[in-house]
Amino acid sequence: MSELRLALDESLAPAASSRPPVRRVRNSYDAAAQTRRTLNWFAPGTTANSSLLANLTTLRDRSRAAVRNDGVAASIIDKLVRNIVGTGVKPLSQAVDPEFRKQLHALWARWTDESDADGLLDFYGQQSQAVRSWLEGGDCYARIRLREPKDGLSVPIQIQILESEMCPHTYNAVLANGNRVKAGIEFSAIGKRVAYYFHPVRPGDWQDFDRAVLRRVPADAIAPLYDPLRPGQLRGLPRLTQALIKLYELDKYDDATLLRQQLANMIVAYITRPQATGDEAALHPMTGEPIVGAEPPTISMEPGTTQELAPGESMEFSEPPEAGNGYADFMRVQLSAACISAGVPYEVVTGDMRGLNDRTMRVIVNEFRRGIQASQHQILAFQFCRPIFRAWLDRAFLSGALPIPAAFLTDPEPWASVKWMPPKWPYIHPVQDVEATRAAIRDGLTSRQAAVSENGEDAEVIDAEQAADNQRADDLGLTYDSDARYATNGAPRAVDEPEQTGAAV
Repeated sequence: MSELRLALDESLAPAASSRPPVRRVRNSYDAAAQTRRTLNWFAPGTTANSSLLANLTTLRDRSRAAVRNDGVAASIIDKLVRNIVGTGVKPLSQAVDPEFRKQLHALWARWTDESDADGLLDFYGQQSQAVRSWLEGGDCYARIRLREPKDGLSVPIQIQILESEMCPHTYNAVLANGNRVKAGIEFSAIGKRVAYYFHPVRPGDWQDFDRAVLRRVPADAIAPLYDPLRPGQLRGLPRLTQALIKLYELDKYDDATLLRQQLANMIVAYITRPQATGDEAALHPMTGEPIVGAEPPTISMEPGTTQELAPGESMEFSEPPEAGNGYADFMRVQLSAACISAGVPYEVVTGDMRGLNDRTMRVIVNEFRRGIQASQHQILAFQFCRPIFRAWLDRAFLSGALPIPAAFLTDPEPWASVKWMPPKWPYIHPVQDVEATRAAIRDGLTSRQAAVSENGEDAEVIDAEQAADNQRADDLGLTYDSDARYATNGAPRAVDEPEQTGAAV
């Protein structure tokens, strides 16, 4: 049987000459090829956390150092904070009861002045502080601190902002209850965040800091703030990461160029005298006396000085190198690359508007605003503002500062729903922008409430203010062009009557 199988295998096997030649499989993508151009290309296949956590301390420290010492890095962070937060991302209640909305907004406005556990900022100032810490260090944490009624707060709750270093990303453990701690965050068996671990004192305080002391804080008392760029990413990446090396090297180049220009402005003159022969001694050009000693004296030159040289002497001036005609263009290109890496337009960071018109500027600003709006709604509002507002609303109900609607007990979502309103964008072209908004409202492409919301305002508040303005003007017998009830000449605006198609009865 074995001989028969061997014979069949040999008969079915192709001849050596008929076998297809062995071919090497070439890479379909040039970027995956191993060539001279990609010889030193280091591209490890690490996970989001493996690649980040191993370098997070260095990245964070260098990012903070750049913001402290480099004006460009500081300007990038400042522009991002001002555009993401501005005067504050504010809640607009979507509750069905207008009286409840009014009470909620009034109580929230009062509490924002008391929100800071350190007593230095209001809630919107804490937003700026948290966003700045997030952008510089990669992430930030807001701890929700519950207070006692005796503390005298309008709502017994406050917020404490904690920097990224307070939560040790190097702390990993397996707990007795089966939970795992990864990068300072405790996870349950199903991967839910249940707690965070914090140092009681920020690392870097060499007097009070103790690395071995950690405090466990439940996850419902923490509002993290970071941008999870990859699925499963536990900690955040500093915003300046891709621009750090370029900014560092560019700062050194700029300092060297500045020193070069300083040296170029130091004009040095050299006096050449004929060689003395025999008993003839070298004479001082000012006094005419013989020069005593090996070293010739130094002649200082002041503005307006006329120097007379002795017979046979000549004066030559040094010619230090200049900065070069390409310095400005080189700096502009390099700064543009650094700003692109940080996600902020070069023109916004530097204020250099050369070669731009209103149309190109509108394209640049609109693209920048799209990124800002994503950060406002996807990160700041969802991660930071939303859990804080929910905790605040619960404490407002429990403390009696806000009456609990009966319908809230059966379905709380309609009463707790809010819309977070960023501050309005300034007009690029006020006349065109206002006319475009007006036309969109009249053509039914948007509503007046939506247009008002885009400006960071509450339509109900504006309606109440307009009604109050009109009533006050009527009481005083005043007429303004801004009052839509009147024509521009001050006469009441005519109201079109419907056409009568039948005979009068």
